[in-house]
Amino acid sequence: MPKPPIYIIEEKLLRRNLELISRVASRADVEIILAFKAFALWKTFPVFREYIRSTTASSLSEARLAYEEFGSPAHTYSPAYTDWEIDDIARCSSHLTFNSLTQFDAYSERVKRQNPLLSLGLRVNPEYSEVGTLLYNPCAPGTRFGVTADKLPDRLPSAIEGFHCHCHCESGADVFQRTLKHIEEKFGKWFNQLRWINFGGGHLMTRKDYDVELLIDIMQGFHRRYPHLKVVLEPGSAFAWQTGFLKSHVVDIVEDKGIKTAILDVSFTCHMPDCLEMPYQPEVRGAQSVEIEQATQPCTYRFGGNSCLSGDFMGSWLFNKPLNIGDTVIFEDMIHYTTVKTNTFNGITHPSIGMLHADGKLEILREYGYEDYKNRMN
Repeated sequence: MPKPPIYIIEEKLLRRNLELISRVASRADVEIILAFKAFALWKTFPVFREYIRSTTASSLSEARLAYEEFGSPAHTYSPAYTDWEIDDIARCSSHLTFNSLTQFDAYSERVKRQNPLLSLGLRVNPEYSEVGTLLYNPCAPGTRFGVTADKLPDRLPSAIEGFHCHCHCESGADVFQRTLKHIEEKFGKWFNQLRWINFGGGHLMTRKDYDVELLIDIMQGFHRRYPHLKVVLEPGSAFAWQTGFLKSHVVDIVEDKGIKTAILDVSFTCHMPDCLEMPYQPEVRGAQSVEIEQATQPCTYRFGGNSCLSGDFMGSWLFNKPLNIGDTVIFEDMIHYTTVKTNTFNGITHPSIGMLHADGKLEILREYGYEDYKNRMN
């Protein structure tokens, strides 16, 4: 009998990414920190602490995870801080960025009383982003993120020490190069009033075709223009990019109108939600993604999740031989974002989480059962 599904993160691949990120940070003279919104497997933090010093949070829970488990206060940003959480967030943070001047006015003095060492920032919107999918475009018209240049006073409040600007999603250095021109044109006149600038996430520097040397050159040029500004990057995907997979199994095979669907013991909506939200076609080990027009060809299967959502399916994939019940199906690159966005819809059993160490030993970091579902509903 096949074992339950499991996410497996490979330590060797994780260290490969961390080593590259550490080299970029050193050569570009920037601080690169881990964004929990993309990866928050805290049992792997001992490995991360060998390469980076800080993390970024977007909620009280993430800020506490940074402070209590990573061992350092967080760079925190939230679209809206709440009155009942703001004090604890300030206690767990080294940097706190406000999304609006309204929130800054409401809480800046209060958080500084709570944590006098806290450095305050403001999220700004350069009104330019090359992110094509509106669901992930933080600068789309009508966005709720950040303050545009026309709404800033010539002289910033003295407590504002930094700007935070996030415009990317798994983007290349060339995109950052073009975006930076807009950021400087819109907000450069305030840079002499700041101590730091955070260029956000979406810098996918561990992707094979990413131009690392261009990123370093961009940052070195920025430092020459603004030597007093500390620069922070907070990618999420780049840390865990292609570091692991989701191992699942075929439970049944059904057919309708010539389309064969292999029903799995995992769910797209529960365990791979970005595949439906983005949407994007995941890579399947040993199979070739084909157009839907080819769905009725021999050895071609659509994959169906085991939830009751009608749209919990994806495909099609061509295999070199027929699939059978009990066969293993491996979805590649399923660690970043996926592991933090899973849910318990339908009460479907959550895949376990394991770490494959460099010596070949598999450590089970977490297994899930009924109590996890029950407690979440409590």
